[in-house]
Amino acid sequence: MKIKRTFLLGVILCSFLSLFWACQQPASNIEVVKASFGKQAYPELLNRPAAIQYGQEWDNIQNTYSKALNSLRKDANNHKAALQMAQVFMMEARVTGEHGHYYPAALKVLDEIIADQPTDGNIAFQAKSFKASVLLSQHEFQEALKIAKEAVELYSFNAQIYGVLTDAYVELGDYENAVKMADKMMSIRPDLRSYSRVSYLREIHGDTDGAIEAMELAVSAGYPGYEETAWARLTLGELYEQYGSLPQAEAQYQRILAERADYPFAIAALAGIAEKKGELEEAELLLKKACSIIPEVGFYEQLAALYLRTNRVEEAKKLNKEVLAMLEDDVIHGHNMNLEYASFYMDHVGDLTNALVYAEKEFEKRPNNIDVNTLLALIHYKANQLGQAKTYYRTATQTGSKDPDLTFLTDRLFN
Repeated sequence: MKIKRTFLLGVILCSFLSLFWACQQPASNIEVVKASFGKQAYPELLNRPAAIQYGQEWDNIQNTYSKALNSLRKDANNHKAALQMAQVFMMEARVTGEHGHYYPAALKVLDEIIADQPTDGNIAFQAKSFKASVLLSQHEFQEALKIAKEAVELYSFNAQIYGVLTDAYVELGDYENAVKMADKMMSIRPDLRSYSRVSYLREIHGDTDGAIEAMELAVSAGYPGYEETAWARLTLGELYEQYGSLPQAEAQYQRILAERADYPFAIAALAGIAEKKGELEEAELLLKKACSIIPEVGFYEQLAALYLRTNRVEEAKKLNKEVLAMLEDDVIHGHNMNLEYASFYMDHVGDLTNALVYAEKEFEKRPNNIDVNTLLALIHYKANQLGQAKTYYRTATQTGSKDPDLTFLTDRLFN
């Protein structure tokens, strides 16, 4: 089972992203610094790999971080500067894949703000909104929902907080409330983030044509070259690949690279297309390129699977060890990886016992989520435990999703 790159966009607003582009002064070379932050140090800004610095974007990121850091050195209670620093960390986590560094860094800064109990209601709202978004990214969905509810009590007319609520309800399997929150978000601000959520909700309710239509609107609402626009186009390509046609998908992935060179997720997606076309050498080259840009565990899993397909068992085993180390590192840094572990053990190791252990751990957290139930159904099916597989299948199909894994299970469990 392929773990989808999450549809969550968090609350990095377009207006916030624009601050990285609006600064016109060129950045000086940023020193990796640590400074007094209460009794501890400010988290670092890591250097981006050269392939994804994107010129002015990286300059402006560095400038934003530098200005926030200097402001906090002068006044440790400058909450606006602290929020800017947290935004930088959230952005960099998405762009660089350094989740283990940047998400804990963002939480550290945000928790300091929240602990100060700022009297400025807007500051308090944004700090909680950002924290809920980071918790979503770390797959701590119940806690994210709790913090998002606290945020919406402070301010109820912000579209993005309803996006966070949508995401949390989806991941917890409360699809009725997810639709309500998405509707609320759309009523406040129809944009890339809201259209993306509508697309995903349509997809999981079986309306694949409507999902593609909404994601096309999301892409058209974005700025070419921005990471979030590349992500939306990537998701559109994945929808075409899954429910439409490979040529349409490939065109979307190529379009991303024309607008945002070396976007690693598009490179890996093209590797998947090449593999489906039987162009295995090209697929390998593309995957190795993606792996060289950011440490995304999914790229390594994809490459290991390709090694197995080409009968390079020892290379696959070696890479699988690296995957396990990466998963462990994510867990150490606060990221819940139960579903990723379960999928890895089922698909790449063939260890259904360990796959079941991790899948059941996640089931305890969110028993109504269709992805969790789909994975459990697949594990039990492969273990020839058809009764248990059917039980989880029934929950997984509650929304009418046409996901290929569910189609696979329908054909084998009931035909």
